[in-house]
Amino acid sequence: MRLPRLLFAVATSATLLFAGHDTAANADQPAVTAAPTTAMADMADMASKIAAPGPADAPVATNAVTIQNFAYSPATVTVKAGTTVTWTNKDQDPHTVTSMNGGPLQSPTLNTGDSFRYTFKTPGRFEYLCTIHPFMTATVVVTP
Repeated sequence: MRLPRLLFAVATSATLLFAGHDTAANADQPAVTAAPTTAMADMADMASKIAAPGPADAPVATNAVTIQNFAYSPATVTVKAGTTVTWTNKDQDPHTVTSMNGGPLQSPTLNTGDSFRYTFKTPGRFEYLCTIHPFMTATVVVTP
């Protein structure tokens, strides 16, 4: 893998730069040294924590989604066909509920306190986003 080698090179360069600094000119500054292997282990540990899905990603059986703190909550909802799901915007900023890839969800802009409802008639996986803030994404899973 190239990334660990690059990180090792950066950590090694930082060690060499700081190890060679003039301690007399910087007597009031603590000496800075870095252990490349420790930095690599810490970075690998951090990456594994970020990549691991948490309980917030687990599907939730509910028909209500809250839009708050620039996120849909829950992020994945599971409902039976024929269920109406309601999204309510509790943020101070406007949001939308819009299907990815041309699906059925097409809400108007939802201001604070506004709600949008949609009845899912057919089973499937419906991914959606906020067109104003496209990093906001979520999913509705409809079962028979």
